[in-house]
Amino acid sequence: MTLIQTPQEIFADAKSVHASALQQLAAGDIRDAAEKAWCATKRATEALLLSINGEIPPTTVGVSSGLRALGRENEVARSLQSRFGYTVRFLHHDCFYNNHCEPLEDTERLIREAAQYIADAEALAGL
Repeated sequence: MTLIQTPQEIFADAKSVHASALQQLAAGDIRDAAEKAWCATKRATEALLLSINGEIPPTTVGVSSGLRALGRENEVARSLQSRFGYTVRFLHHDCFYNNHCEPLEDTERLIREAAQYIADAEALAGL
């Protein structure tokens, strides 16, 4: 059974996951915080794509491609596209998977900046 969610519900989930990222960051677990911030970024992107295209691509590659397509038409989406790629690379791949989170100041900043990414995606979605 597939759970159908609205863009608003997915944005709320993204905010909740980001709040968990900040809790993990405060607790000193940078890797878990990085992964949660990445997940929050991805969820916000999924909500944006659902609100504009009516569907969520089934893979991360599809989500990235959908965001690139939006970026061809919209400057804000181009900014999100760049930030999405940076987040997947440094928070998801480098920090979480490869345990390379240095310099910590940069990783912590990226984790915190996920809140602005969510807000920008939500604004672009018109919500």
